[in-house]
Amino acid sequence: MLSSIYIGLSGLSAYSQGLQRISGNVANLNAQGFKGSNVSFQSVMGQSGFGDGVTNADDQTNFAQGELRQTSRDLDLAIDGTGFLVLQRGDETVYTRTGSFEVDNDGFVVLSGTDYRLAILDANGAAKAVSIDGARTSQPKATTRITLSDNLSSSATTFSVTDVKVYDAGGTLHTWQLTFDKDQTAASGTWNITVKDETGATVATKPITFTNGVIAAQSAQISIADATHNLTVNLDLNGVTSFSSGSVSTLRAASVDGYTTGTLTTVTVNTDGQLELGYSNSQKNQLGSIAIAQFRNPEGLKQRSGGLFSSARDEQRSIVKSGDPRAGKIQSRRLEASNVDLTTEFSDLILVQRGFQASSQIISVSNEMIQQLFGIRGQG
Repeated sequence: MLSSIYIGLSGLSAYSQGLQRISGNVANLNAQGFKGSNVSFQSVMGQSGFGDGVTNADDQTNFAQGELRQTSRDLDLAIDGTGFLVLQRGDETVYTRTGSFEVDNDGFVVLSGTDYRLAILDANGAAKAVSIDGARTSQPKATTRITLSDNLSSSATTFSVTDVKVYDAGGTLHTWQLTFDKDQTAASGTWNITVKDETGATVATKPITFTNGVIAAQSAQISIADATHNLTVNLDLNGVTSFSSGSVSTLRAASVDGYTTGTLTTVTVNTDGQLELGYSNSQKNQLGSIAIAQFRNPEGLKQRSGGLFSSARDEQRSIVKSGDPRAGKIQSRRLEASNVDLTTEFSDLILVQRGFQASSQIISVSNEMIQQLFGIRGQG
């Protein structure tokens, strides 16, 4: 009967620990990236072959994906799949399923409230944290091509394409005007293009020819040299026609390359899972793919505070980029919610409560039986 008391005590201990796991799961219902633990028990057998009590089974973390909830921050990241983001702090490496990130004073993308740095893939495919400080400025690019398109009225005598923005090598903006004047002294279809800058100074004048309304091959590419601003720009007229007559021309500058110096405006992760910088000159710069860790045995990970996980055996992992079918795809402006299922937790709570009550009843009955034995001895 004394052994029955100890068996009952094992039940009280096991179900108390089960209640602790359930409490942890329920309390973290709204914790980002939290993975609930399954509550389970296993029997303890004595040498006689009879049950000798119960104990808790090894902690088993449920790694099922939680809901990916939309946010408004570019550096709120989650993974649609089974992979983990790689975070580094000195020689320490930890992992997370989701998190809100920010740029620290040293230019590293870190998990908010910590100094864990988000790793990207270097040229050798290894995970490495990279500072954005060396890429806060987008260097200017001189304009080299202006592409013109649409129709120049065949019966017009002049037409201007205004407000054509070009940039020199230093990123300084210049505004050109391209004026098309029909050459009345030459054969039909001959025009002169005059290019003027923002001061009204003539940069260059070039002749072009249309044959049956189509730009002649020798006129399709015109080189304009601006010696004052050290600019050489190619005018591409392959998309220009001169068919319809009348007073309306639709000729326009379809595209102009080149841009001025840009300052950093955004830090985000694009749809390909790359850390991408955006600049005030509308340019973008990709620093590399975000590193994703894929584990052959994720149950071997240890869950830590703040939605972090650690691994004692990093050789069990593979480092891949977003989109790899083994790990999944990074989602920007998303945070993964806890995967705790309240229905399951409350069901387990009832079972644990009943198990605890039954175990306590075993102890109570055993105690009463022992008291009865003591009473028999006294009566004798």
